[in-house]
Amino acid sequence: MLSKLPLFFSLAGLLGLGVVSEARAAECPPLLQHSFPKLQDATPMPLCQYAGKVVLVVNTASYCGFTSQYDSLEKLYARLKGRGLVVLGFPSNDFGEQEPGADKEIADFCRLTYGVEFPMVAKTVVKGDAANPFYKQLAEISGSRPKWNFHKYLIDRSGRQVVAYSSLTKPDDSDLLAKIEEFLK
Repeated sequence: MLSKLPLFFSLAGLLGLGVVSEARAAECPPLLQHSFPKLQDATPMPLCQYAGKVVLVVNTASYCGFTSQYDSLEKLYARLKGRGLVVLGFPSNDFGEQEPGADKEIADFCRLTYGVEFPMVAKTVVKGDAANPFYKQLAEISGSRPKWNFHKYLIDRSGRQVVAYSSLTKPDDSDLLAKIEEFLK
């Protein structure tokens, strides 16, 4: 009987771990129940890890007239990440074929040229019928589909409210910053 006790406690511990992950999944809003490969190494990046945070989602491209927004996005992320803001980059070659490189090239460009440290996913599709399911949901909730690179979606802490901003909206735009502050409170 004693020899079976460690096995029982091991199984109970494993079940306990399952309950914890089920509870965490229940806390994750449906909008964030997606996972993408990380840009740098293709390891899974579950978006549920950002539940309870304000998330600024941006489809990016390395060879676009708006590419310099990387600098302001990184500064915004560095300044507000301690208060709960996450900037998420979604490289895409959907607009003007301005992101032709492979994931490693994109990651190196972002890090070496703009010092990007905010999380980025592997290159993905963000427009049309082939758009990834997360982007389809963002477009549906906000009523706005990306029309070009550096289109932005701001998601509140609950994961229910999504506000869209065009590529022309810079990361330091006063309206965007005011909405970020509202969502951070």
